[in-house]
Order: sequence, then structure tokens, then C-alpha cells
Amino acid sequence: MKLYYHPVSTTSRPIMLLAADEGIALEYELVDLLTGAHMQPRYREINASQQVPVLQDGDFRLTESSAILKYLADKAGAASYPKDLRERARVNERMDWFNTGFYRELGYGVVYPQIFPNYKRDDDAVQAAHLAWGRDKTRRWLSILDQDILGASPYVCGQRLTLADYLGIGMLSLGEVTRFDYAEWPNISRWVATMKARPHWNQVHEAFYAHFVPAYANASFVAL
Repeated sequence: MKLYYHPVSTTSRPIMLLAADEGIALEYELVDLLTGAHMQPRYREINASQQVPVLQDGDFRLTESSAILKYLADKAGAASYPKDLRERARVNERMDWFNTGFYRELGYGVVYPQIFPNYKRDDDAVQAAHLAWGRDKTRRWLSILDQDILGASPYVCGQRLTLADYLGIGMLSLGEVTRFDYAEWPNISRWVATMKARPHWNQVHEAFYAHFVPAYANASFVAL
């Protein structure tokens, strides 16, 4: 199986971490988002949405991080995607929760408009209003994650690691680019530390922490 990916991609890193944890053999083909390789005609033939990741398994091609995680977990028989109907439904629910409002506000509402020129609003007043809106919405989602989803549980679906943790930590770690501090949400901070203690975390996130995060070390950002 081949994964078209980028090593700092918020949606690629969860798949890389799952594959490393489960010993899933993947051939990795870099799609360099930073040089616009995803916008070239060749890649559009692979994914019309011109995004990563894309999984190629023989003649079967699959896009979208959440779908790829589920497919790989099923193929590997991973315990992180339980077979029990209700347990699996809970995992799906949490993954949808991360993938909709949470990622929309954290990623597209606050982080991306501050680091990527094509997401920044042309007018300074509009940019400031957009970031203020995104910040307030993100704080609400973080409170829900901290108090209502995690609470005292070690993982977002309860006592066991699931695909929802893989997907969610990819999104939470995005906030490290803009130096977001999650200390105000102690259950989130504890969960983040748990995920970062996984044996393959450093290997998978090497490019993210060695190159991507430091690239914005001197930038000023709106804080949470």
C-alpha cells in the first residue's frame, strides 16, 4: 500500500502514527505541499481535491484521513477500531466531532489564517474579526473536549486508545505552531502528554517539530 502524504500535514500524521504503532507497511510518497506539488496536474489525477493524504491499495484509492484510518485499522485488525457496534459508533462520533466544528475553528478559524497567506483575510480589520471569532469558538470546543468528552478518562472514548485519539491529537498538535497553551484545560493537557508518550511519536513527528514549528518561532500570534 502507498500513502501520498506530507510529514507535517495535520491529516497525514495520524495515519503515520497508527501505521507505526500497528506495524502496517506503507510506501510513503511525498507530496510537497510547501512547493505546491499538490496543485500540479499529475497529482490532480490522483486526488481531484488536491489534498493529502491519499491511500493507494492495489486498484483501490481512498482519500480523507478519517476514512483511511478506519480502512487501515480494519485491515490490520487494530483494537483501536473496536468491532462492537456501539463502541465503534462512539469512535465514529468522536472522529466526526473532531473533524467538523473543532477542526474548522482551530485550524481554519485561528491557525491557518495566521501562517498561510492564502488563508489570511486581505483587510486587517476583517482578519482581526475572523481570528477573534475563531478564538472564541475554539475555546468553547476545548472546554467541551476537556470537561464533557475527556473528563477523568485517559482517552477520548473512555479507557482505551482509539482512532479518535489518533485523529484528534493531530489537530490539537497543530496549535503548537502558533504556540497555543492548553494548560487552562488540564484534562486535555494530560491526554496530550499521554499521546506524546507513545513509542513512535517522536519518529513520526520529527519533521513537524524540527522544521515546521521552528519556522514560525519569531512570528507573533493571537493567543487562545
